[in-house]
Amino acid sequence: MAVEETSRPAARSAAVRTVRLLRGGTEGNERLTALTGTVLLGLLAVEGVTILAIRPLLSLHVFIGLLLIPPVVLELAATGYRFVRYYARDVEYVRKGPPVLLMRMLVAPGLVAATLGVFATGVALLVVGPGGGVILGLHKASFVVWLVAFGIHVLAYALRTPALVAADWGRANGTAGAAVRYGAVALALVVGLIIAVAALPAAHPWLQWSGGDR
Repeated sequence: MAVEETSRPAARSAAVRTVRLLRGGTEGNERLTALTGTVLLGLLAVEGVTILAIRPLLSLHVFIGLLLIPPVVLELAATGYRFVRYYARDVEYVRKGPPVLLMRMLVAPGLVAATLGVFATGVALLVVGPGGGVILGLHKASFVVWLVAFGIHVLAYALRTPALVAADWGRANGTAGAAVRYGAVALALVVGLIIAVAALPAAHPWLQWSGGDR
């Protein structure tokens, strides 16, 4: 009996160490957020180019928009996890501290709401087809709010992100869970690619409307 009771705490301790090894703690969370954000920034840059010539590039605009959905979900999950752990008073996350007050109270909520608005209305436009009316207006309005919030977000974290992304490349700076982080981002991109390929035919009415299928 004594051996069994002693083994249970040891097993729990081993499980905790395994979980911490996979996620890398606050540092791992920060690196996952930075890595995912960098991938998103590259895809969003391409998406931004399509907006400059939306009619001839509408198919690419839709494809990249659909491809972005899983990486965006991953980014929201990573930042949301930090939020929950901090307000749950997890010692490690409390020690790390919250984001800057302006980012936490104003920019981040606006960015999350606008992001959800942009993607929700974008998918809705594929469903309703050309002449979306109110939905198209909401899509454009959400994008304007998103652009302002995202611009502030990028300026706030631009200097720190490259170092966080590069940190897992060297053995000396590696944090537990690097393979899991890269795997999660790769999986999000693969899932996004599958979604984009599967859903792109739904954009055919829009392509006819824009003349993009001629």
